[in-house]
Amino acid sequence: MHGGGPVVSPGRALPEAYVREDVGLVERGAANLVRHIEIARKFGVPVVVAVNRFPTDTQRELASVRRAAESSGAACALADHWARGGDGALELADAVAAACRESAAPRFLYPLELPLRRKIEIIAREVYGADGVSYTDEAEASIDRYEALGDGNLPICMAKTHLSLSHDPARKGVPAGYTLPIREVRASIGAGFVYPLCGDMQTM
Repeated sequence: MHGGGPVVSPGRALPEAYVREDVGLVERGAANLVRHIEIARKFGVPVVVAVNRFPTDTQRELASVRRAAESSGAACALADHWARGGDGALELADAVAAACRESAAPRFLYPLELPLRRKIEIIAREVYGADGVSYTDEAEASIDRYEALGDGNLPICMAKTHLSLSHDPARKGVPAGYTLPIREVRASIGAGFVYPLCGDMQTM
């Protein structure tokens, strides 16, 4: 879908675009994968891309994903443990074990001492590629309250759709040139984090 393919809906058959070879579609969608690798590498840890291989995936499509991952500095491993059990996960297990051996202490995007708004804005720009952040009056008031109560040094855990790098699940690929809207800001003081709600994101 990140390459411009049709929407996949739960409970419905996969569209034809996903069951026949289309290397171009995979290559265009790999821009999203590359961006995720870049994000993970910001933290200074090795990255392993696990490619969940299915019968409709062709060798040329799989090779294009591997090229995109490896050219971006990640290890890449095929996995079909859903079909072959443990034997299907050996390549992935070896890649993860190798990454663990070379792993170092992670770098963080911000010091906890920064104000909450600054931490939110760093995540929006550095991770999601947004130009900036907008806050509702309610979100602004919540941030001010948490900081006044002495909770401004907590880390941020963004509540955001997993379907896009942005707040909008329909924006595929690598969205740019947008403002990340923060509708509400809540805190889980016992767990130790503040969580902004991005766009229409709902919580349970």
